[in-house]
Order: sequence, then structure tokens, then C-alpha cells
Amino acid sequence: MAEQFHYNGGLINGKVKVPGDKSISHRAVMLASIADGETVIDRFLHSEDCRRTIEAFKSLGVHISENGEQVKVLGKGVNSLRQPNTTLDMGNSGTTTRLLIGLLSALPFNIHLNGDESLIKRPMGRVLNPLTEMGAQFFPMKDENKLPLQVKGGQLQPITYRLPVDSAQVKSSILLAGLLTNGTTTVIENNPTRDHTEKMLSAFGGSVEVDGQHIKVSGKQSLKSTNITVPGDPSSAAFWIAAAVITPGSHLILEEVGVNSTRMGLVNVLKRMGANINVSVERYIGDEPVGTIEVAYSELIPTAITEQEIPSMVDEIPLLALISTQTKGEMKINHIKELRYKETDRIEATVSILQNLGATVFSSEDQIVVKGPTELKGGSVQSENDHRMAMMAVIASIISDEPVTIDETDCINVSYPTFFEDMRLIMKEIEL
Repeated sequence: MAEQFHYNGGLINGKVKVPGDKSISHRAVMLASIADGETVIDRFLHSEDCRRTIEAFKSLGVHISENGEQVKVLGKGVNSLRQPNTTLDMGNSGTTTRLLIGLLSALPFNIHLNGDESLIKRPMGRVLNPLTEMGAQFFPMKDENKLPLQVKGGQLQPITYRLPVDSAQVKSSILLAGLLTNGTTTVIENNPTRDHTEKMLSAFGGSVEVDGQHIKVSGKQSLKSTNITVPGDPSSAAFWIAAAVITPGSHLILEEVGVNSTRMGLVNVLKRMGANINVSVERYIGDEPVGTIEVAYSELIPTAITEQEIPSMVDEIPLLALISTQTKGEMKINHIKELRYKETDRIEATVSILQNLGATVFSSEDQIVVKGPTELKGGSVQSENDHRMAMMAVIASIISDEPVTIDETDCINVSYPTFFEDMRLIMKEIEL
């Protein structure tokens, strides 16, 4: 159902703790499920995507209990997993799907996976190809290399594989398959991607060797249970960073946020543009750095973005485009073709939303160009049932002259169920 938003004249002020990191929440449940012993996960993100991971491993026979933000997983080793008696529903979660396919490829099961109408359009060949090379078999029910899909796993062979796309999901899928395979599996990255899987394996007592662009994992390792506190999700924090930096008079402190260097691309780019942002590392949860991000309204100038930076900010590109509408000059955001294969084509969706709000913006195959500064005038936009597009449009409404009408915002629950609660917290003088 369409909703209207208009916060013009307000500002972002105060302190906020964003929910737990989605990427880490997924991986914590997965590795806890194949480890020995009970793992306690605090600050787990209870989003729709992460629920798909919990439900999948329950179907595989793992005992998982939940109490608020705490999740307990009683692992009994990978050999305790059992053949599910039903199709596993991946919902909208590409992370659940791609990482789970890696694990299932090394198990002696025939398992059917399906997803919602958005997920079944997303390409899975990028994980199926290397896993097929390792010896797994896949049988698409409809379209080649897409869900619904039958996974026939079994004994695999290790491989050395150079990623054709910069994708932490593909890397993680291969590493998880390699973890259950005799020998050493090696993934070669062209550019650094999120390293949460490598750090999480270490937290469970596993061993991963990282040598520059080469990530190696030895198979048949035994993982041990551990206790994990999930840091705040920097991709969720990014919405408030964007809001503060473009809204005059704003000053915001984000507490207990994960500040892993592979996730700080947007912050690094904004600093080059002149943003008033300070990041302080205060502690480590396992190998994950956690800290505070302080940000204030800033006058920005364009900067060039390298291809190497994109993996560390791929989810934040739409927000960078929004920020660029308030930047003095032409901003070119290049090397972003990967955005066309997300929940929706995020290049086209971003351009459509910003154009409808009055911005001067256009795109090519792997580029968005924004000419600023421009006043956003408000209007009606389509979220394309994509959580990040919906939230970006809400943030745009803070500086729009007129209301912004968004066709659908329930999709925000995919990654940030408390988005509007947090917005009320830091916009206290605004009636939402």
C-alpha cells in the first residue's frame, strides 16, 4: 500500500544503535549449525532474510531457539544434518540461497530450493558454475541457473577458482563447500570483498589462510561452538549517515556499529568529498572491529571512485547517488554493473526514483551520473519491492520540498524491521 512521507524542515540529531549486521547474522547461524556444541548469538538481526536462514537449518534438523535478539543454536556437527522433507523456502534472501547452496553441495542430499518472485529472477550461475566444477549437480525446475532448483550434493573435489565477479556471496559459497571437502580449496579475488566468512570461521575455531588475493580453506575441519555478539549493520547505518550529511543542521552518533574495512567504502568516499565523519574503533568482537561513527551535515564536492572500492560499498550506491544530488558538481559513479543483479535493477530504480523527485541524473550500463546540487521537489516513486530502494526514498523525503509517495515499504522488513522506530528516535521533533 502506498505511503506518503514529508519531513522537510526537520533534522537528524541524537544517538542510535542500528540492528545487528545481516551478513554476520546469516553466517553465525550457518556455522553454528555445523559446529559442535551450543552457540549463543546476541543482537541477531530478526529480519525476513535472516529468518530464512534459521528456518532452513531447522528444516535440516538443527535445534534453534529464539528469545528476543538472542538465538541459541545447538550444533552437533555437519554429519547430524538430515534430508528435509519439504522444499526450502529462501524467500527474498540471496545470501541464504547462495551460501546454503555451497554447504548443500557437499552433503549427500537431494534438496529443492525456491524463493519469492524477486529471488527466482536473480542469477545463481555464479555459484553453480564453480560448485559444478567441484562435482555438485544442479537441476533447475524452470529457468537455467535460477530458482526453483534441485541441489544434488555429495563428495566434492577441491578447486582453485578466480572470481569472475566481485562477490562475497560467491566467495563464501565456495569456501563453505571447501570446508566440507577433502583437500585445499582456493578462491582468488580480483578486488577485496566482505570478509565476514573468513573472520567467522576463525571465531568457530576454523582455519582460513589469506595471502593477498588468495583465500584458502582446508577441508574436513571440525568447528567448535562459540558465543557471538553481532555488531550493528553498517549498511543500515549508511541510511542515517546519508540523512545527516545532506540535511542542514544535523549531527548524529551511531553506536556499536561494525566498522570492518571491507564495509567502509561509503564512509571513505564521503570523507574524500568533504564530509564531516569520524570513525573510532572501540573494541573487537572476535576479529570484527566495532566502534562509533559520528557524522554531521557537510557541503560536498564530487570525487572519482575506483573499481576496487565498489565491493566495499555496493549496497550503498543508491544512497551515494542521492547524496550526490546535493553535491556541488557532476558526480560519476562507475563500475557498478553488479547493481543490475540485486533484488531489482538498482541502477534503473535509483535513476527512476531520483528523476521523479526532480534530480538531474542518468545512467549507462555500469554508471550513474548525477549533476548537483538540485532541490528535490517530491513526487511518486516505485520501490520495486526492494528494501534498500524504499529506504533511500524515505531518506530523500527529508530534504524534498513536497511529499514523497512510495508505492510499497513493507519490503524494508527484509533487512531493517525497526527502520521507522529508529527514524522517530533521531527526528524527535517530527511527527511521523
